[in-house]
Amino acid sequence: MPDPRSPRGIRHPFTALLCAAAAAVLAGATSVTAIGEWAADAPQRVLVLLGFRPAPLTGVIQPPHATTIRLVLATVDGDVLDRAIGDFLQERQAPAPERRVIAVDGKTLRGSRTRDRPTTTLIAAMTHTGQVLAQRQVHSKSNEIPAFAPLLDGIDLTGAVVTADALHTQRDHAAYLHGRGAHYVAVVKRNHPGLHEKVRRLPWRDIRLDHYERGRGHHRDEIRRLKTAAFAHLDHPHARQALQVVRWRRDLGTGKLTIERIYLVTSLPPGAATGTELAAWIRGHWRIENKLHHVRDRTFHEDASKIRTRHLPRVMAGLRNLAIGVHRQDGHTNIAAALRRTARDHLRPLTALGLT
Repeated sequence: MPDPRSPRGIRHPFTALLCAAAAAVLAGATSVTAIGEWAADAPQRVLVLLGFRPAPLTGVIQPPHATTIRLVLATVDGDVLDRAIGDFLQERQAPAPERRVIAVDGKTLRGSRTRDRPTTTLIAAMTHTGQVLAQRQVHSKSNEIPAFAPLLDGIDLTGAVVTADALHTQRDHAAYLHGRGAHYVAVVKRNHPGLHEKVRRLPWRDIRLDHYERGRGHHRDEIRRLKTAAFAHLDHPHARQALQVVRWRRDLGTGKLTIERIYLVTSLPPGAATGTELAAWIRGHWRIENKLHHVRDRTFHEDASKIRTRHLPRVMAGLRNLAIGVHRQDGHTNIAAALRRTARDHLRPLTALGLT
């Protein structure tokens, strides 16, 4: 990470300030003020491990003030920080033996809007197991579509499967993923009327069932059925199969039954994945909402945050991604409990970050 400050008058090393902010967020800090309070309470040995320098006369380390931390974080290049966080999490995680599945989705930081600036929108790539690999800010006068390829440029996609919502069912995206050696599972809706109608009109009643699943949760019974059809002439780049998912949901309170049909296309050839795997990947895409966006909103109170200064909304979102990724890699499924545990000892976040 390059130091964005002028060399004149620097008191605290940039890496020490950044590490302190990361450690504080791992311990549950939800604001810059909370980061400053965590640093102010840190013992001298913790400040040494973070990289702060003692005063030459007294030999005592004076912790940074919250204002100093705020000014420094506000100048950090968000692209560089998110790339560093993604690289760190990928290097920290042991290689997975099975195929890597990556979900792509966007999120708006509701509290970041000012009188002169719209809300900050971020698009993230996360493995279905919960580690954020990359994040990128969406231009205020655009949408997520142009940010898709730049988001994934720094990730090794060889052999991976990328899932996304219907917004990213784009011909350019399909060609890009094929060129990177990846496969896609793309939702087809009426925003692509020709493709949607072609897939919808396939003889699904005559196609055998590839996966059946029944479960109960959230006060409802649910049945999911998946069918796949090999199709050589789908009007979408490199598409090899069409998929139909039918969901029956019955509310246990009212008894109301709803039936939903979803159509998808994938570049995976027949036999490359079982029906069970495809069903798990389709359903698992929404883990980016549950394991990332929901945690940032409910545990870190991101939507309620009023952080608006320069790059701070994006920088804090990146540090939250880091905290969530580290805790998940360490085996914690309840992030709130992991934050409370980490907060009880100033050395614990440093250990998680590999600084001890």
